Amino acid sequence: MSRRDEVLGEMGLSPIWKLRSPAPRTEEPARPQGSWIELKQAVPACTACGLHKGRTQTVFGVGDEQADWLLVGEAPGAEEDRLGDPFVGQAGKLLDNMLAAIDLARGDNVYICNVLKCRPPGNRNPEPDEVAKCTPFLLRQIELIEPKLVVAMGRFAAQTLLNTDASIASLRGRVHRYAGRPLIVTYHPAYLLRNLPDKSKAWADLLFARKTMSSL
Repeated sequence: MSRRDEVLGEMGLSPIWKLRSPAPRTEEPARPQGSWIELKQAVPACTACGLHKGRTQTVFGVGDEQADWLLVGEAPGAEEDRLGDPFVGQAGKLLDNMLAAIDLARGDNVYICNVLKCRPPGNRNPEPDEVAKCTPFLLRQIELIEPKLVVAMGRFAAQTLLNTDASIASLRGRVHRYAGRPLIVTYHPAYLLRNLPDKSKAWADLLFARKTMSSL
């Protein structure tokens, strides 16, 4: 059995699918400029929204800083907040397997980050104000990486990046645009762990992403 088939098996797929008091004023972040070093200093120093009060640390992103592939999730969870890296734990393992299934690997021509750099308490959905305060960091990451393709993983990431309330089902299978880059929508690995039948749909999304990348 090839490594590809082993990876697909681990994913559970056959090879063929082959009135409250006003909040205290916080510092507004300037539009990030400069190098990776300056951006990596700006993110952990940010106090623009209330999420900084409860974080253990910020989760900046990880991977190849000149990658063609940029994968964007929603926000850090408890383990990400503890460790400082995006997509760890079981969801991270599944993501690594998904990447391996299309001959990619974390850190090798792939960069992974989230819309938010701080964990929302209780893993709740991010608030619009939080997204607005954090989006400049994501945009600067995209400017620095210059990816060929952005993959939005999960409903929240897709709806945020595309400024829509459309469902994942209606957004999948098409090439969208974000920050001047083609963008493809797929499911979040954590969702797939709870909804195994949709893994085949995620595989179709990956194949579509690979095909789209080959045409860029």
